[in-house]
Amino acid sequence: MSAPDGSGPFEIFDARALAAARRRALRLGPETFLLDRVAEDLADRLTAVKREFARAADLGTPADALRRALAGSPMVGRLDVFGPAERADVDVVTDPEALPIAPASLDLVVSALAFQTVNDLPGLLAQLRRTLRPDGLLLAALFGSGTLGELREAFAIAESDTLGGISPRVAPFADLRDLGGLLQRAGLALPVTDVDRVTVRYGDIFALFADLRRMGATNPLAARRREPLRRGTLARLVEVYGERFADPDGRLRATFEVVFISGWAPHESQQTPLRPGSARKRLADALGTKELPLPLSDRAERDE
Repeated sequence: MSAPDGSGPFEIFDARALAAARRRALRLGPETFLLDRVAEDLADRLTAVKREFARAADLGTPADALRRALAGSPMVGRLDVFGPAERADVDVVTDPEALPIAPASLDLVVSALAFQTVNDLPGLLAQLRRTLRPDGLLLAALFGSGTLGELREAFAIAESDTLGGISPRVAPFADLRDLGGLLQRAGLALPVTDVDRVTVRYGDIFALFADLRRMGATNPLAARRREPLRRGTLARLVEVYGERFADPDGRLRATFEVVFISGWAPHESQQTPLRPGSARKRLADALGTKELPLPLSDRAERDE
């Protein structure tokens, strides 16, 4: 996404805050239950493709879950890991906004839970399209717009009640339908998007906060409020969350919406839709029925 004055990408996410969150997660001990689930799902989806990928790249996945899930796969040849400096086992330290990958050099790009904090997601997808060889595949998962909706709503109410206004607390994750359009805009063929909604239950909101810190998923927004959360606001947040999003046993729900996206670099072997009017058989013949002309009244209505 570009800035309004056209000077460059608009900064939604603070790169330094993201790096600090990743370092803190490593110090605390990463919480990877979601990442492990997503990595296994991506590996399963890849087995359904029934083809080999000689050269692949894992882009930005925050830990080694995807590399482990694909280890030993007969479908994936060489897998290089591109990621932030905080991850010690990356093959290439890189910023996902500017990829050091040669055009048409990869057969497969995979990524798990990384793209949701990219400032210029359309630009990234366009870059990935260029890095893929013809008939190369992009397969990724990222958090979607329904992620942490409960926390977003509770924060908005708590801040409005105690501060008289709200500030951005939860990232504006991409919508499922928008992502399909972005894949097409990037020039990727046969785009597919689908969603997996995971509901996690917590004893209290502080356990949710602890998991988010260990996931490196604390507030990275450039426009975030830069002062500590006030006690009155926190108390109201706890109250609202418990009132609106607690199950009968008192445990709190938190939703994580994982959107899976895939698209192919165009190739002549891929299926393409037929041109309008190019059909060689009538629908009536295929159904074994007789085609009847429209009554004059119906024709007139259609002409209008």
